[in-house]
Amino acid sequence: MFGKWIGSGLGWTLGGPIGALAGFVLGTLFDLSDKTKDNTLQGGMTTTPNDYMFSLLVLVSSVLNADGKIMKSELNYVKEFFKVNFGPEGAQNALRILQDLTKQKIPVTDVCLQIKNYMDYPSRLQLIHFLFGIALSDGEMHPDELKLIRLISTNLGLTPADYTSIEAMMIPKTDWAYDVLELTPSSTDEEVKKAYRRMAIKYHPDKVSYLGEEIQQAANEKFKKVNEAYQLISKERNL
Repeated sequence: MFGKWIGSGLGWTLGGPIGALAGFVLGTLFDLSDKTKDNTLQGGMTTTPNDYMFSLLVLVSSVLNADGKIMKSELNYVKEFFKVNFGPEGAQNALRILQDLTKQKIPVTDVCLQIKNYMDYPSRLQLIHFLFGIALSDGEMHPDELKLIRLISTNLGLTPADYTSIEAMMIPKTDWAYDVLELTPSSTDEEVKKAYRRMAIKYHPDKVSYLGEEIQQAANEKFKKVNEAYQLISKERNL
């Protein structure tokens, strides 16, 4: 049921390197051979929620394998995420697909370039946020996981400042609030206020509303962190 459902909702992910992976892991459920032979994708295609979910599964599989071991806590995090989106049965089937993907060598650079070409920027920002959550679900960030997420971010076309902002949300450190707002401690009060307005717009959950209510709710975590960072700086400066 899940295979038929996700297959019918896949668009641009049925071509290119992601399509080849989809054909492998979903081929027993339905025939993708005709759609995955041609790696030439047609322009103007929009991202469906299922395109997004399958792209996420592909990237998750590469991150899970980054440190050479897959922790139960990581799989539970993924399971809970898909349970919220698709219910218990959908979550179980998503994990089955993920298990098949983890057995494959993921061409990370090619996959990211395909995503970059067909997915809007706010949705790519959310992908990185999800990957951090999964990597940190076991209570620590392995250096190899962090290195891979940075590589994925670069290949997805995220700016260094946007990557640093999301990393600061997930791995707090000294001056993390300034990193979230893409500032430095030497920034003026006016620059802080302008940055807050700019980042609040950039990370507003409505940017990914077309992907469904659950993704929109998950995106709200970034929005909350922007507000938290601004409140912290405002308190320090008595703004």
